[in-house]
Amino acid sequence: MIDWHEIDTVLLDMDGTLLDLRFDNFFWMEHLPRLYAERHSISAEESSEQLHGRFAAGVGTLQWYCLDHWSEQLGMDIAALKREIQHMVSIRPHALDFLAQLSASDCDVVLVTNAHRKTLEIKMEEVDITPWFDRVVVSHDLEAPKEEQAFWRRLQELHPFDPARTLLIDDTEQVLESARRFGIAHLLTLLQPDSGRQKRVDTRFPGIHHFDEIMPAGVAR
Repeated sequence: MIDWHEIDTVLLDMDGTLLDLRFDNFFWMEHLPRLYAERHSISAEESSEQLHGRFAAGVGTLQWYCLDHWSEQLGMDIAALKREIQHMVSIRPHALDFLAQLSASDCDVVLVTNAHRKTLEIKMEEVDITPWFDRVVVSHDLEAPKEEQAFWRRLQELHPFDPARTLLIDDTEQVLESARRFGIAHLLTLLQPDSGRQKRVDTRFPGIHHFDEIMPAGVAR
């Protein structure tokens, strides 16, 4: 699926790619709505309807990914509530082996995430994968999410890379489409970002189930 001799830079997403998306889906779809219902003395169904309607607005914007924004909007400390279920953070199968192989290769390996800095800190307290990367890039620091062309322009200005020799692995198709428009030539998605949900069968980009399908063996320093 990948000719690793054609790759100089590997850009890796975090949530739903290296980490199981189950934590995030459980938090936003179940844990937070239950707590919101208790706080406002409404039913679980009414809470879910209210929150999911608000979450649906602004999907893919930087604000949508911002914990401070949602803490202010909902009057709840979102970071603290995430810590309540922090133990659920888990790394995807074969991801550590994949990162180890990449670290031993000639590739420049960069974590590129839309996650808020507070979310990154919470997750890395459970599964610290940052030592495997040459750089960690948070979209909030670039003032643009990966869905926008500004993210890729600013990323290239800070850390120059050749889009024709770059691989991006991400579970969000809007992000992959944005990267494609920027000229990134090698694009992969994950077929099962959330281990508790069914595999996706209608992805617009080539997909893998686990990283053992694309190990960069033999491309070592």
